[in-house]
Amino acid sequence: MKDYGPETFGKLNAERYDALYPADAATMAAVDFLAKLAPGEASLELAIGTGRIALPLAARGLRVSGIEASPEMIAKLKAKPGGEAITAVLGDMADVEIDGPFDLVFLVFNTLFNLTSQDDQVRCFSNVARRLTPRGVFVVEAFVPDPAHFVDRERVRTVGISFDAAHLEASVHDPVSQVINYQYISLTGAGIRLTPLPMRYAWPSEIDLMARLAGLQLHQRWADWDRSAFTADSRKHVSVYGWPAAESG
Repeated sequence: MKDYGPETFGKLNAERYDALYPADAATMAAVDFLAKLAPGEASLELAIGTGRIALPLAARGLRVSGIEASPEMIAKLKAKPGGEAITAVLGDMADVEIDGPFDLVFLVFNTLFNLTSQDDQVRCFSNVARRLTPRGVFVVEAFVPDPAHFVDRERVRTVGISFDAAHLEASVHDPVSQVINYQYISLTGAGIRLTPLPMRYAWPSEIDLMARLAGLQLHQRWADWDRSAFTADSRKHVSVYGWPAAESG
């Protein structure tokens, strides 16, 4: 998607991000899962955003750092109670340019797919591996792709309807590059707001191969943060990667 860079999402969404994505039950389930993997240890969130996961993790005693491409998102994080105590580095999460090592690195809410090329996703795994301790793990949460959602490689769906507003999602799918270009359209009395988002999806098996290229292996895969079984019907996965000789809890 032309003119869309790593910092664009935060630039477009920082002001309303917390309202769009409040800390809900799914958020706290993710916090519970992650806190049990590395209690009290050094952790790193890629695409830390406004701290929806990082702040409650820090409140549980983890030493949390983060990488974020958007200065607007970092400013929102720092303005929150506890935000100043979190080290947030401005940069591309594929580069992982931050001092380590870390016992836990995590990339949640489909954000791996915000890296819009396979090369960038592979590079991200490689750079994460360089910053993991011998017992460290890398946790990835992502949706399971379903090309059947598209007709003629296109899709329009209603996200929400109210008395005075309509919210739509339009998308175009390129199955060769595995890129989906989204446009979120909000129609309100104030006018029309467009919020673009390109994503490059990867199948679970492809993500496993990225880990193997970085020297890591899949330790666990679940259908959700509640550790429910991952099956052929699962619509997302929570995958835990680590060194071949290590075991994750």
